[in-house]
Amino acid sequence: MTSRDIVYDKFHFRHDPKWSSRLGPPEGDGLRLCLACLIEMIDDEDIASVRKSSALSSVSGVLKCSPGTLRELLLQDHRVCLHFIAKLLGMLQTAEDPVTLEKVDQVLVQLLLELQSELSFRFVLDEIHKQLSEQLSVKRFLPTFSFLGNLIKAAPNVSQSLVTHVPLLDRLCSAFLFPDEALKTTVVYVWLQLLGAPGGSAAQSLPTAVRDRVCNVLVQTLANASSPNLLRNCVGLLSQLVQLADVVSVLMNSLSCQVMCDENEEILANNSQSLSQNQEQQPPDHCPLPLILKKLLLSGDETLQVSSAKCIASVLVHSPSQYSAPFIKADVPVFLFDRLACSSNEVLLWSAYSCLLLLTEEPLFFSQCHSAYGMEYLVRSLKESLQLTNLEVPKQGLLLLREILERQPASVRLFPSAPGFVAVSEALVAGVSSSCLLVATQAASTASALFRPDHQSRPVQYKAIIDLIEAITSRFSELTLPSPADRRISGRLKRSDPISQALRSERFLLQALVCFHTACRLAEECASEPVLKENAFTAPYKHSGAQDSLESLCQCLLRCCDAVWIPTVIRMCECEPNALILQNFYSILSSQFTLLPSLMPAFANKLASSGFYRLAVEHKGLLCAGNRNPNLNASCCGFLQKLSMCLLSQTDPPSDSHQHDWPSLLCKYQGPQAPKYCMVIVLYLALEQEDRLLPDQKVFSSVVWLLRSVQEQGGCVLPHTVLRSALYLLAVTQDKSPCLDGASLNCISKALSSCQSFSLLYFHHPSLLHFMCRYPELAEKFGALVLELWLTKQEQHTEAGSSMADTQEGKESSADERADQESDTVTMELLSVMEKYPAVILTLLDMVCTKEAPLAERILGVLEVILGGQRDYKADLCTYLRPALLRALQRVSVEDINHGFEQGHAAQVNSLPLVLKLLCVTQASDLPSSPHYSNMEGVHFKLLYHVSNIAGRLKPGETESLLPALSYLYCCLKLCPAHCTDRAVSMLLSNCGLMDQLQTVFTSSSSSAPSLSPSACPPSALLCCCHLLLSSLITLQCVHSTQVHKSITWSLDTAVQRLLIQKRNTDNLLLISYLRLLQALLDADLASEVVCLSTGAGLIGSRPLGVEDGALYPLGSRGAQHLSTALSGLLLQKHDLLLRASVNCLSSLLGFLQRKSPATAEHVVCQPWSRFLLHSLLSSGRSCLLHPAILKFITLLLQDSRTAVLREPELLLVMEAVERRGVKELDREAEQVLRLLLTQIQSRVLLPREEHKQKMRNMIEELTERMPDESCSPSLSHNVLRVGDVSLCLSDFML
Repeated sequence: MTSRDIVYDKFHFRHDPKWSSRLGPPEGDGLRLCLACLIEMIDDEDIASVRKSSALSSVSGVLKCSPGTLRELLLQDHRVCLHFIAKLLGMLQTAEDPVTLEKVDQVLVQLLLELQSELSFRFVLDEIHKQLSEQLSVKRFLPTFSFLGNLIKAAPNVSQSLVTHVPLLDRLCSAFLFPDEALKTTVVYVWLQLLGAPGGSAAQSLPTAVRDRVCNVLVQTLANASSPNLLRNCVGLLSQLVQLADVVSVLMNSLSCQVMCDENEEILANNSQSLSQNQEQQPPDHCPLPLILKKLLLSGDETLQVSSAKCIASVLVHSPSQYSAPFIKADVPVFLFDRLACSSNEVLLWSAYSCLLLLTEEPLFFSQCHSAYGMEYLVRSLKESLQLTNLEVPKQGLLLLREILERQPASVRLFPSAPGFVAVSEALVAGVSSSCLLVATQAASTASALFRPDHQSRPVQYKAIIDLIEAITSRFSELTLPSPADRRISGRLKRSDPISQALRSERFLLQALVCFHTACRLAEECASEPVLKENAFTAPYKHSGAQDSLESLCQCLLRCCDAVWIPTVIRMCECEPNALILQNFYSILSSQFTLLPSLMPAFANKLASSGFYRLAVEHKGLLCAGNRNPNLNASCCGFLQKLSMCLLSQTDPPSDSHQHDWPSLLCKYQGPQAPKYCMVIVLYLALEQEDRLLPDQKVFSSVVWLLRSVQEQGGCVLPHTVLRSALYLLAVTQDKSPCLDGASLNCISKALSSCQSFSLLYFHHPSLLHFMCRYPELAEKFGALVLELWLTKQEQHTEAGSSMADTQEGKESSADERADQESDTVTMELLSVMEKYPAVILTLLDMVCTKEAPLAERILGVLEVILGGQRDYKADLCTYLRPALLRALQRVSVEDINHGFEQGHAAQVNSLPLVLKLLCVTQASDLPSSPHYSNMEGVHFKLLYHVSNIAGRLKPGETESLLPALSYLYCCLKLCPAHCTDRAVSMLLSNCGLMDQLQTVFTSSSSSAPSLSPSACPPSALLCCCHLLLSSLITLQCVHSTQVHKSITWSLDTAVQRLLIQKRNTDNLLLISYLRLLQALLDADLASEVVCLSTGAGLIGSRPLGVEDGALYPLGSRGAQHLSTALSGLLLQKHDLLLRASVNCLSSLLGFLQRKSPATAEHVVCQPWSRFLLHSLLSSGRSCLLHPAILKFITLLLQDSRTAVLREPELLLVMEAVERRGVKELDREAEQVLRLLLTQIQSRVLLPREEHKQKMRNMIEELTERMPDESCSPSLSHNVLRVGDVSLCLSDFML
């Protein structure tokens, strides 16, 4: 045998010649081939593997060079053919030499390809399955699996046979479990070739159980793979599997701990069934596939990264909503963004963009802040991708950026600082400037999403927005815009070439218009939001006209619109109008009227003179007929309305000049009701400018007829713009029109109710108030809404006016004046409405009890103004209010019983304090001579009962409610008629809860200084009310000897010390209340059953008490001295009520001392301090000297002193002051006190000279003559003075 022959001489002599063949020419020395020798050589184990390898190499050469030769020999006997194949397959198990194994693999594949026999293929598969079944381990099957993979790759039709060979497929699945990764690599290679066969039919025909099993073992293998080859094969197989939706479902529900074992067929069958059940029950959070693919993204192999990204995209594309969550929870977006930051591979970038784009469809992507994390990486990769030659990559990246910007929740800001926003805008400027118009179009679309208000940084980067707008505008010069002459050619071009340059230009223009419109809306939003409008980090002198200001953005928008956008759009639409382009175009024009109102007159004139009325109406008629393109219709209407309003605001022509022009302004609206709606809007615009196109009666009746006709035709819901216009016309023209009948009112009520929010219909005009309150049917439904909007809108207008005025230097005071004037105007309008329609008062009161605190406070302020005004209807107003207030208090009492006064209870928190305040206001406004006060069985007594019960149940910390309640109780006792006071004081003294409330306040007051913080001390206003109420209870209890159920402990020592030492740190009102309470106690000789007084060593000295201290207990002689000193010091104050309270308290003190210890009283009056005080008062001027309190003090000194405390010069000084002022100029109270003083002087004969006595007698006679006038005028002794939240009855301070 030569080196070229395939003949073994040792055996060849006994072989039949039919198994031999000579290759090459017959006469030449060609290669001899003996099939029998070849088979025997393979069978003989004694022959070296090198020789067998050489023989197989020769056979491979024969198969390549002489196709068909070996096939002819084998086809002589089918059994020999199969035997030869079986021997070769056996060599794959027995051969050790890698070279020999390679030759065997090569020969087998070549041989089977040459045979092209289905029988041979089936035999090979059966033989491999037989080998696998006979072996306990698959350790030596690596060459066999490699051959099988190569065979499927070379002969794809083998895959059809293999997918039906289920036992072999099961063996191939089990081979995954062998720990050798090289073997796993070949097994995966087999599956990769099988499922990747051309046509994909093998993958579709694979049994479901086998397919599911492959998915699970693949996931397990991929999770534990470490060798690069195994990873690549696994990822390749995974890429094939994820193309099928059913397979993706299995992969995503695969168990990470699934263990596959196929030692016997029964276990395999059971596993397949249990696997299907586990897949259904497996939660997506435990899916290992996202974690595996994330691990591949972290690998250093860029090929694996690309494959991983592709697999993720292939999985997500089947159902993003179903499969996105596991990937997001596995933080896959984070690693995808990381890949963007550190790779310039086009395929990897595009794949990562695609994956992230699919993940953005899941809200979890944004809730876990992946968008905020990856924004910087995305922008960086976008800038790099714009430098690539493959422009599909930046297109995909820009699309991803747009989706993130559009889907990002407003609550999570993407650009909290300026650099992030600027970086994105720079990337978009680069995208818009791209040479590819498709990329520029996508960049413009993304810019629209960037202009959302919630994407703006603080401060807003107006300069970056301007740069982006100018970059988009600069591309217009490159657009291919058709001319009218190219109409027909352009149409044919678009039909024949869908991606023609003209079509691309049109698409870019549309996206640019959308972006420009979004920028206009952003500017409008910034103008309405002070936080966005003002850049807090910009110097004040740069706010106006700077490149980073809102004004510069508005100017840029108007400049670009006027110079570039308008000509470009008009030229584009001359050929073939585009509804979407025109819709955004007219919206942009409408926005300009809002952004720069000061420049709009010239702009509106330019538009009107350029034929834009005709242009808009033509477009509307051409594209909106038959209810087509409603958005374009609305844009045209909005633009025409803005243009009309701007033009109307500039001129005030004679009333007849536009009689026919205005009705024809928008008369080409389509639809049966559109002309009528148009007419209503036009009339509204004209009438708003005080241009009456028609008489008021005609307008009024026409609007009512329109509303009725619309409802009769079944169209009850009118556009709110039309409905608002109709309401305005009805309200403004009502005065000269007849009253509405029931049917018309019902129609108007239905029309107004059809609007979702009445605020859309509201306009701030007094006529609306009168119209709604004029008719009870409308007032019942909409009265409260109108009143609420009237008050709230007024506050907004006031704030806006103030802010505008404050921007000018030196205008603060004028702004306040305008705000006050507007507030007065609003209140006066409400007054006039309530004069005509008193039922409005009840509506306002109900709003006080039900609306939020700011609005309720505003209403309360209005009612205070009303009640405090000197109007004839004030008594009637109180008559209306009291029953309503009683019902409100009864409701609060019921809620108190059901719920208790809880902190979160809405009725108590909002309504109770306001109701009580309003009750105090009505009490202060109603005259005591009113018949209501004489009937305590009526409303007054019921109010007193409910307020006292509520006050007793309130918590001490609920000052807002407790303070007005106690103030009301105090005033009730003082204003109550004398014959009813016994019942009132008896009811209050029997209310133990009220007495406990007073005790709590006093205890907190006495214990809070100085050890506790100021917050622990009750407010001074509350303490003041408690003092005043207690003083009234003491006085009336002494008068009626009312039974006291519970006494109050009060520290006399603390009160005297406060008046003596702490008066400088004490509020005047609180000092007054202390003095009033001390006065009541002194009048009761410090022995009232209502109060249990506590004293201290500072007042009564040490024990045992002396005779004098005992007589004056609990005040004591020292306490009397201290109190008189404190009162004398207070007399030097210039506060009117404090002077009165001090003198009254001093009078009571002297009366107490006269009754208990006359010597002490004499000592107090005659001490040197009294002389000094008198001298100071007489030296302070005539105005102070003739004050009733000072005159009363002088009278007390004369009355209670046995010696001459006042000398003749001082008395003459008083008489001289009276002569200069004139008796007629004194008030009634001063007259009374002066008369008493002169009588004292006359009785004491302190003026020895006759002329002085005569002057005194003349004064007394003149004062006596004026006494009848006092009875003619109403007394002020029962008036109530409101000082903050405290009500003071002036009767307590009469001298």
